[in-house]
Amino acid sequence: MTNPMTGSNQQAGIREWIGLAVLVLASLLVAIDLFVLVLALPYLSADLGASSIEQLWIMDIYVFMVAGFLITMGTLGDRIGRRKLLLIGAATFGIGSLIAAFSTSPEMLIGARALLGVSGATLAPSTLALISNMFISSSQRAVAISIWMVGAMVGAAIGPLVGGVMLENFWWGSVFLLGVPAMVLLLLLGPFLLPEYRDTNAGRIDLASVFLSLAAIFPIIYGIKELSKDGWQTLSIVAIIFGLIVSAIFIRRQRALSDPLLDLHLFSSRTISTALGGQLFVPMLMGVIMLLVTQYLQLVEGLTPLRTALWMLPVVAAQIISFMMSPILARRIRPAYLIGAGLTFSVTGLLLLTQVNGASDFAILVTGYALTNFGGGPIMTLSTDMIVGSAPSEKAGLAGAMSQTSAEFGFALGLAVLGSIGTAVYRNQIADNIPVDTPPEVANAARDTLVGATEAAQKLSDPLGTELLAIAREAFTSGMNTVATVSAIMLIGVSIFTVLLLRHILPSGATHPEQDNSVPASATSTDQNPS
Repeated sequence: MTNPMTGSNQQAGIREWIGLAVLVLASLLVAIDLFVLVLALPYLSADLGASSIEQLWIMDIYVFMVAGFLITMGTLGDRIGRRKLLLIGAATFGIGSLIAAFSTSPEMLIGARALLGVSGATLAPSTLALISNMFISSSQRAVAISIWMVGAMVGAAIGPLVGGVMLENFWWGSVFLLGVPAMVLLLLLGPFLLPEYRDTNAGRIDLASVFLSLAAIFPIIYGIKELSKDGWQTLSIVAIIFGLIVSAIFIRRQRALSDPLLDLHLFSSRTISTALGGQLFVPMLMGVIMLLVTQYLQLVEGLTPLRTALWMLPVVAAQIISFMMSPILARRIRPAYLIGAGLTFSVTGLLLLTQVNGASDFAILVTGYALTNFGGGPIMTLSTDMIVGSAPSEKAGLAGAMSQTSAEFGFALGLAVLGSIGTAVYRNQIADNIPVDTPPEVANAARDTLVGATEAAQKLSDPLGTELLAIAREAFTSGMNTVATVSAIMLIGVSIFTVLLLRHILPSGATHPEQDNSVPASATSTDQNPS
C-alpha cells in the first residue's frame, strides 16, 4: 500500500468504507458508554455503598489510564500490528464492560474501569492508524477521519439521552453493556474488513521508557485534575512538578535510544507540531465552555439533565455539519484559511456568550455555543488528518496517539486554568453580596460553588433562600462571561499562529500537494493487507 505522505490518489473501495462504518459504530457506542456514567454514578454509589473518594476513583481512573497508555499503545500497535492491537483492545474492553456491569463492590468497579482505560487507550490510535492505511487518498482520508470523529461526538451527545432511558427501565449496570455488541461486531468483522500493518524493522519496546512515560503522565494529569477541583494546593503542585521532572528524564532517554518509544523527530515537522498545538489549545479553550454551559442550563435555568441534553442537540447538529464540510471544502481551500475562518466563528460565539446574563432566554446561549462548536470543526478534523497523514507510515499509530494525548491534556488544562478563573470570579463576586442574615455554614457552602449554593439555598426559607440563589446564579454567570472573554482572546492568537504556520499546505484536491518532508519516511516498513 502506498505511503500516505506520497499524496497518492489511490481511491478506497466499498470494503474500506464498510470497515470504517464498523469502526465508527464502535466509537459511537463506546462514547455513549463512557458519558452515561455521570448519570449512573448516584445509582451505583447507593447500591455498592461507594464513598466519596471511591466515587472519584470510579470517575477518574479511566481518564488516568487512557492518558497514561496512549503513547505506549500507539507505538505498540505500529510494532505488533495495528489490527491485532485493535482487536485485543476490543476484546479487553468488552470483558471490562461485563465486569463493570456486574460489579459487586466499589473496588471491583474501579478495577474494571482501570481495565477499560487501558483497553480504551488501544482503540483511538489503532483506529486512526488503520484509517491512514485504508484511505490513501488525502481527501478521502480527511473525510474518513471526520466521520470517525462525528461518531464519537454523537455518542457523547446522545449519551445522557440513552442513559436516562436505560436508567429508568434497567439497573445501573446496563449502561456499561452498551459497548459490548459493538466490540463483538468489531471482533467478528475486523479480520475481514480491516488491513493489517506493522513495522517489521522496529525493535523491542523499551520497558524503562514505558515506566517513565507513566510516571510522567499520571502525576501531571492528577495534579491538573486536582487544580480544577481544589485550586492551587501543595499536593497538586508537587505532583505536576514531579511529572515534569520525570518528563525531562523520559525525553533525554528517547534522544539516546536508537528505537525510542516516542520518536521526537516527529516534532521537527512544522505541520505535525503546529497541528498538535491546535489539538492542545482548542480543547483547552472550548472544553471548559461545554462544562459551564451545561451547568448554566441545569443550575441557573433549572433544566433537568434530559432537557439540557435536548437543548444541546442544535449545537451537536452545527458541529456535525462543520466536521463533515471541512474535509470537502479543504479540497479547494487551503486548510489554514479554513481553520482561520472556523476559529473566527468560534470567537464570535464566545463573544456572544459574554453577553449572557441571568435574565437571558436560551437564544443567545445556544446560538453562541453552537457557533463556538461550529467553528472548531476545521481545526479538529483537519489537524488530526495532518498529524496522521504527515507522519511516516510506520509511525501512524504513534502519531494518532500523540493527537489524542494532546487533546486529553488540553481538556484537562482548560478545566484547571480557565475553570479556576471562572471559580475565582464566582467566589469574589458572591463573597461581597451574601445576605447578612445567612447562617455561617450556609454562607461557606454558597461561597464554594454554585452547586453548594443551590443545596444551601434549599435549607433556607424564602425570601432569604431565593435571594441567595439569585446572587449565586448571577456570580456564576459572571464567571462564565469572564472565561468566554479570556477564551476568545486566546483563540484569536491560536488562529493567527495556525494560519501563519500552516499556510504552505495546499488544498487536498491540488494536483501536486505540497508535503512537509522534514520527517523522513522509512523505506523498509511492511504494509500487509489480508487477502
